[in-house]
Amino acid sequence: MHSNKNKSKLHIAMIGQKRVPSREGGVEVVVWELATRLRDKGHVVDCYNRYQKHKQPRNKVAGKPGLYFDDIRIIVVPTLNNGKLNAIVYAFFATIRALFGGYDVIHYHAEGPCLMLWLPKLFGKKVIATIHGLDWQRAKWGNFASKMLMTGEKMAAKYADEVIVLSKNVQEYFKETYGRDTHYIPNGISRPVIRKPDLITKKYGLKGHDYIMTLCRIVPEKGIHYLLEAYKNIDSDMKIVVAGGFSNAAEYMEQIRRMAAEDPRVILTDFIHDQELEELCSNAYTFCLPSDVEGMSISLLEGMSYGRCCLVSDIDENIEVVGDKAVSFKKSDVEDLGNKVRFLIDHPETVKQYEDMAADYICDKYNWDKMTDATIELYNG
Repeated sequence: MHSNKNKSKLHIAMIGQKRVPSREGGVEVVVWELATRLRDKGHVVDCYNRYQKHKQPRNKVAGKPGLYFDDIRIIVVPTLNNGKLNAIVYAFFATIRALFGGYDVIHYHAEGPCLMLWLPKLFGKKVIATIHGLDWQRAKWGNFASKMLMTGEKMAAKYADEVIVLSKNVQEYFKETYGRDTHYIPNGISRPVIRKPDLITKKYGLKGHDYIMTLCRIVPEKGIHYLLEAYKNIDSDMKIVVAGGFSNAAEYMEQIRRMAAEDPRVILTDFIHDQELEELCSNAYTFCLPSDVEGMSISLLEGMSYGRCCLVSDIDENIEVVGDKAVSFKKSDVEDLGNKVRFLIDHPETVKQYEDMAADYICDKYNWDKMTDATIELYNG
């Protein structure tokens, strides 16, 4: 029996994100969407951010300790610069701090930070784990890091009071691998503001419907190299916009920069947000997600919510999101990807058909408020 049973107002710690609010990755988007809705429902949320110079909120709230952003407390945790140990060191310090925070629930996000999940359980705390994807499968990690991530996954399976997964595929994996029942609570999406091209015309010369866009961190498992490789052999004036920054994958970023330099049609934007992000998403001819590994892609939900025709790799996690409302290609297959891109460029009427279906389908299927309510049920369970 946990002390938070039937409490109307919960004090919740979020551990696992890099920094919120930010778009550094899907985890950050999910944590912030959840945290702000929990706040709106009267709960108190503390988000444990990893330290990075110049990237910390500075808001002070009268009568309250610490830093705040939109009335959510941000607790900054020291960590190493080393990308592969960063999450582990951060999770250790965040967990130690959270043990003394008087929380009703400590909510861990992603497999790496779950390494420390056993510790609050030892102290009788209620612990929830959200597995955003099978992170050990991701190409950027070496053997040691992959083993640590798998250990985090095992800790979540063994010790968490409740485990949340974002796809049916991962739900089956946890049942088969650990005999662990999990809760399928997918990410949500909100209907976005559709913007006409303005900033993107001034900045990149884009007029709308004249580019194929991908939106993700530039890491190997996102498959950006497949798209650039496939596009080399396509005779078209259509641009390729790669929107996103690199994350612990400097060599891969250099590879993508080299490939982009060889093709004047490729635009690398780095991280984007606000008006620029909204304009790019609103006006893409096609949104492409060529990934080898996903949990549940926030950017894919966003692409569809903007009413874009989406082209995705045929991994289970992508197909589960799009159903038959997007075009798919065989994972890792550059030739098949190229054929599908060429087909969509040559058949604007097909693109229009997918555009007409995408937004209503995805916004009806996935909803942040439903996701929040289902999560609160687990907090109170």
